[in-house]
Amino acid sequence: MSRPSQSSQSVPVYVAAQIRATDGANTGDLLSFATELILDDVYEVAFGAEPARLSLVARGKDRFAVGHDTAIGTAGARLHLDSALSFMSPQGQMHEALLLVEVDDEGHVAEIYLMPLNALQAKVEYRLVGIDREDGPRKFAQVACVSFTRGTRITLSTGAQRAVEDLAVGDRILTRDDGVQTLRWIGHTTTRAVGEFAPIRIAAGTLNNDGDLTVSPDHRLFIYQRSDALGAGRAELLVRARHLVNGTTVRVEEGGFVDYFQLLFDSHQIIYAEGIAAESMLIDSRTRPVLPDAIAGELGEVIPGHSDLPHAGLDVAEALLDRPDVAELLRRASMR
Repeated sequence: MSRPSQSSQSVPVYVAAQIRATDGANTGDLLSFATELILDDVYEVAFGAEPARLSLVARGKDRFAVGHDTAIGTAGARLHLDSALSFMSPQGQMHEALLLVEVDDEGHVAEIYLMPLNALQAKVEYRLVGIDREDGPRKFAQVACVSFTRGTRITLSTGAQRAVEDLAVGDRILTRDDGVQTLRWIGHTTTRAVGEFAPIRIAAGTLNNDGDLTVSPDHRLFIYQRSDALGAGRAELLVRARHLVNGTTVRVEEGGFVDYFQLLFDSHQIIYAEGIAAESMLIDSRTRPVLPDAIAGELGEVIPGHSDLPHAGLDVAEALLDRPDVAELLRRASMR
């Protein structure tokens, strides 16, 4: 029996050719990997340069492969998470980014990508003030984790709803596929709501949700279509919140800080948030670094219910969602 395909994740990246050192020891050189970078050098993004979406799939610690739905890079090629970089703008604002290296079949560098965690502007001098070769996996995991924001109401086993910040390990939660399940771990992070960390707010009623639902950008919502409105060829769908953004009923909430909560069960689950189905945290090599050492050690390297990809194959191709009325189509298709 073939192994189900693993879900890919799309991230915004610049290629090295779009970023050049304009002052310092490496003046004139393009952005490179950590061993060739020197602190205090100044880098600029080329005028007119825009990030492209790089699709990646986890393949082990610090390693990925380019997904087949990518807009840049070579599908199937290996990717290595090289380092986390910190830049300072002329106004003293900090900008963090991750450095990814694509290698060919012979192990040679094919391309270098910079994944900004908050937006970079063209022709602005960014001084390199930090090179961290250890913390990259944890910072990437914070982006990869699906998270609910403070105030989100989660349905308990009794049918009652409780705000996510008031949940506790051991609470019994209603799931779509496996009845009542026990919460194994709850993660909590507070971060600036910018770039890849800015949450998506889905207004009440948009997907038949009872109240506003605000989640991390790559959080997948479960939709059961009673009619195949998208032409996906199946009734059960997983749709990322970022792909529903329309500027009105589904918006990016950028600015200030956001409290994110991650809910972990013994297996990947579809639970109910603000009355609609949404996924819980999935543990793989992308997200494992956010776990406390004690929890990670207790779980081990292979976690049944996570590693067997129980909801593989339900993701909807972004091309099918590229229309301004997609949220309304899905709302109507899923109405009882």
